[in-house]
Amino acid sequence: MIKILKNNNIKGVLFMLLAAFFFSINDALVKFIVKEIKNDNSLFDVVFLRGIFTSLFILILIFLYGNFKFKKIFYDKRSYLRGLCEVLAAFTFLSSLMLMPMGDVYTLLNTIPLIITAIGALFYNEKVGIRRWSAVFIGFIGVLIVINPSNLKFGPIFILPLFSAIFLTMRDVISKGYKDSSNSLEIIFITAVLVTFSFGIASLFFPVDFNITNIFYILFASAVLTMAYLFSFLTILYAPLSLTSSFRYTGIVFAIILGYFFFNEIPSINMLIGAIIISLSGLFVIRREKFLGKID
Repeated sequence: MIKILKNNNIKGVLFMLLAAFFFSINDALVKFIVKEIKNDNSLFDVVFLRGIFTSLFILILIFLYGNFKFKKIFYDKRSYLRGLCEVLAAFTFLSSLMLMPMGDVYTLLNTIPLIITAIGALFYNEKVGIRRWSAVFIGFIGVLIVINPSNLKFGPIFILPLFSAIFLTMRDVISKGYKDSSNSLEIIFITAVLVTFSFGIASLFFPVDFNITNIFYILFASAVLTMAYLFSFLTILYAPLSLTSSFRYTGIVFAIILGYFFFNEIPSINMLIGAIIISLSGLFVIRREKFLGKID
């Protein structure tokens, strides 16, 4: 029994690493496609077309891994609220991805554990001790180091990934209401549909003509994103969040590497120092949450 548990935990960690890797690859592909088209407004059209393909792929996964239940997916109001947070997060995240280096975006996005702790204390009256408050404070010092207010190269654009982190935090808070992890694919599907619909409306104002190469890359990005969703789903099935959540920070490493090779984005010293501080602070918060039994 212990051997099986350990094997499942190892699988869960591996699936989390693969999910982080494929999410990073997908983001790099979307940025690459938009830059190839040489029109930042094409982001809406790219994400819309990617969303159509991805939604179809996820629908296939639902039929393969479980039973498709129409009411379960479309009649749960929490799914729409969660989807709205995901839409807002997608707009702010992808916009920042077009305008900033991938490493910076991913670093600021990984303030989520710190924001969750702060929101829990301020709005939900959760007891947060001096150690976790210290970690939150130090983490946001890391944010200031990344942003570097004395030399704001990207100006207020830095706000976008932070807003994305806030919206994703709200999404995660809503997700706590889902007690059955078996409906993860259904939740992902309704989210994908809502994001696709939202970007589809936006794309009407910025029409773009795709060539065959663009469509091929978008289809590839859709397949990669579906793989990322699948591995994140398998992570939930095989291992507890307390074990796998800390491995999300590998996304920063993947983003730095992909940003360098795809877009010649060389990370600054400020970004590297800030990334280390934010990651260590977030890992400490996760460790304390696990110790206090707040993470299952």
